[in-house]
Amino acid sequence: MSTAILTGQPVPGSSIEGDLRSLGFDVRVAVDASDAETLLAQVPDDQRVAVVDARFVGHLHALRLGLTDPRFDLAAVPGAVTARPAGRQALTRAMARENSAGGGASAKPSTALRQQGAPTAVGSLADRIGTALDDDGADVHRPELGSLVAAVPGDPQARNEARQAVAAVDDEEVRLKSAVKARDGFFTTFFISPYSRYVARWCARRGLTPNQVTTASLLTALIAAGCAATGTRGGFVAAGVLLIASFVLDCADGQLARYSLQYSTLGAWLDATFDRAKEYAYYAGLALGAARGGDDVWALALGAMVLQTCRHVVDFSFNEANHDADANTSPTAALSDRLDSVGWTVWARRMIVLPIGERWAMIALLTAATTPRITFYALLVGCAFAATYTTAGRVLRSVTRRAHRTDRAARALADLADSGPLAELPARTVRGVPRQAMVCSALAGGALVTCSALVWGAGWQTVLCAVGYVLTSAIAVSRPLKGPLDWLVPPVFRAAEYGTVLILAAKAGVNGALPAAFGLVAAVAYHHYDTVYRIRGNAGAPPAWLVRAIGGHEGRTLLVTVLAALLTASQFTVALTVLAVAVALVVLVESIRFWVTSHLGGAPAVHDEGEPA
Repeated sequence: MSTAILTGQPVPGSSIEGDLRSLGFDVRVAVDASDAETLLAQVPDDQRVAVVDARFVGHLHALRLGLTDPRFDLAAVPGAVTARPAGRQALTRAMARENSAGGGASAKPSTALRQQGAPTAVGSLADRIGTALDDDGADVHRPELGSLVAAVPGDPQARNEARQAVAAVDDEEVRLKSAVKARDGFFTTFFISPYSRYVARWCARRGLTPNQVTTASLLTALIAAGCAATGTRGGFVAAGVLLIASFVLDCADGQLARYSLQYSTLGAWLDATFDRAKEYAYYAGLALGAARGGDDVWALALGAMVLQTCRHVVDFSFNEANHDADANTSPTAALSDRLDSVGWTVWARRMIVLPIGERWAMIALLTAATTPRITFYALLVGCAFAATYTTAGRVLRSVTRRAHRTDRAARALADLADSGPLAELPARTVRGVPRQAMVCSALAGGALVTCSALVWGAGWQTVLCAVGYVLTSAIAVSRPLKGPLDWLVPPVFRAAEYGTVLILAAKAGVNGALPAAFGLVAAVAYHHYDTVYRIRGNAGAPPAWLVRAIGGHEGRTLLVTVLAALLTASQFTVALTVLAVAVALVVLVESIRFWVTSHLGGAPAVHDEGEPA
C-alpha cells in the first residue's frame, strides 16, 4: 500500500482524492505543513509516500507518471513529490528543513519544476520539498509530460484555464501512444505496434502482468517450434503463424509495462532471456522438422545460432565499451547523425541490420512457404550481411574517435570475455604486452583453433592449437581492455568457442553430434547472455566460482578438442550431451536463484528497452 498526504487548501469539486485512490494510494489530509510532517513520520518505512498539493489540477496519467513509476526512488511533477523506501530519508530531511525554515509564501518553485511548463502556485509544500531535494543534490526524476497537464493554479482564473487544458487532451490516448517503444524497427513500428498496443491495454484492464504476457509469448513460440518439428506443410504454416503471434505478445509485454508502469528487475530479465530462448528453440524445431523429411540441417541451425549470438555480443561489447566514454568525436558517428536527418535512410538502416521484427517476419514467412533449408540459408545470408555492416561501422567509429575508456567499461569487457582459470594464470605473467597486440592475440588465437578444427578435425594437432588459443587469450586479457578496438575481444572469443564446437561436431559425422553441440552452445550462450543482463542491470557479473566451475571460454574449448581427440565419434556425441546438460544445470540454477532473489529482495526496478536486433 502507498500513502499520499494532501496538503494546502482543499478545493470544492476537486477529484484529486479519487484520482490518488485509483492509483493505489491511501489518502491522508494534512491541516498544515507541520501536520504533514507528522503524518509522514507515521507512514511505515517500507511504503511509498507522496506529498500532493490539494489544489492540483491535471491529468490522471500525469500523476501516474510522477507518483507510481517503480524505477525511481524520488520523483516529482508540479504539485506532487514522491519517495520510495530508498528515498524516504531524503524526503523526510527536505520536509523538516522546509518546515523549520518556515517556507511559506516567499518560496519559489525550483528551476526544474518551472521548466516542465506548468503554472505552479507559490507556497506549494510539495514544490518546496522538490526544490529542497534539488538543493541537496538528490536525483529527482521528473517525467516528460508532453501535452499532459500538471499544475497548481494560484487563483480561480488559472484553475479554470488549467481545467480547460485538461479537457482538451485525452490522456488515455497519450498513455496508449507512449506505451509504444520510441525507437523500433520498420516491421514492428508499422505492422505490429498499431494493434499490439490495444492488446496491451486489454491485458491491463484484466489485471494481467507483463511477466504473464512474456510467459504466454514463450509458450506460443514453443508451440510454434513444436509445429515446425512435425515436418509437415501444415505444421510449417501453423509454425509461421504462431511465431508472428508470439512476436505480437512479445511487443505487448513491453507496451503493457510502459502503459501500466509495471517495471521490475525480474521482468526485464525474463523479457530478454525468453526472446533468445524462443528464437533458438524455433531453430531447433525447424531442424527437427527437416530431419523428419530426410534433410539434415542441424549444422545450419547451429550456424544461425552462433552467428546471431556473436552479433549480439558485438552489440553488447561495443555499447559497454562506450557506455560512459567522455568524448565522441568520430567522423563516422557524425556521418551517421547526418544520415538520420534524412527520413528514409533511418528506416533503411534499421531494416538492413535485420532487427528482431524483420528477422522473425522473414523466418515465419519462409517457414510457411518454403523449406527449413531455404529458411536457414536466407537467415544466414541476412545475418552475415547485417553483422558485417554493423561491425564494420563500429570499427570505423572506434578507430576515428577520441575517447577515454573508463575502468567501468574495462571491467564490463573483462566480464564479457568470460576468461577462466586457464587464461588467468598465464595472464599474470604477460602483463607487459603492448596494447596493440591484445586484439591481435584474440584474433590469432580464435582463427588458430577454428581453422585447425576445420583442417584436422578431431586430432592432437587441434588440441595443440587449442593450447595456443589458451595462451593467446591470456595475452588478450592481460591488461585492462581500454584500447579503441578492445571491445572486439569478447565476440572473437565467442566465435572461436562456438565455431570450434560446431566444426568438430559436424566432422564427427554421426547422428546426434550436431544436436548435442546445439545444446552445448545454447547452454553456454545462455550464460553469456545472463552476464550481459546482469551488467545492464548494474548487478555485476556472475560470481567467479561459476565462471571457474564451467571452465571459462578457453577451458571449454580445450576440453572439447581433447574429448574429440580421445573419444570415438559416438562417444564424443555422448560427451557433448553430458557437458551440455552439466553446463545448463549449473548456469540455470545460479541464474534463476540470482534473479529471483534480487526481485524478492527489492532490487531497483528496471526496464530494458532491448536491442532492436
